[in-house]
Amino acid sequence: QVQLVESGGGLVQAGGSLRLSCAASGRTVSTYTMGWFRQAPGKEREFVAAISGSGRNTYYADSVKGRFTISRDNAKHTVHLQMNSLKPEDTAVYYCAAATRLREVLSGASSMYDYWGQGTQVTVSS
Repeated sequence: QVQLVESGGGLVQAGGSLRLSCAASGRTVSTYTMGWFRQAPGKEREFVAAISGSGRNTYYADSVKGRFTISRDNAKHTVHLQMNSLKPEDTAVYYCAAATRLREVLSGASSMYDYWGQGTQVTVSS
């Protein structure tokens, strides 16, 4: 069983930054591919970023490439999403997810992720 708890969301002005964190529990969670997804009101959940179990490989949606950085600290079982140059269109609930069938393989497909956090709200004002 894997439990994921996100934190760090909030209200920020356009151009600002936020750092999201995901605390993970579970025996082998540090070996799983982890991802961040987001869902805006009235829209489907979309992929944001993923990181491999070792942390060596990362993958980003085109919409956030160059602005967001995903990282992980396996010793602390945490995954972070540093978000810079935020835009109003980044407003959404952000979810952390774990893909227990993946290790060094990255995926942007939500169906590949088995466990999800409860989400944290990010609101970017213009």
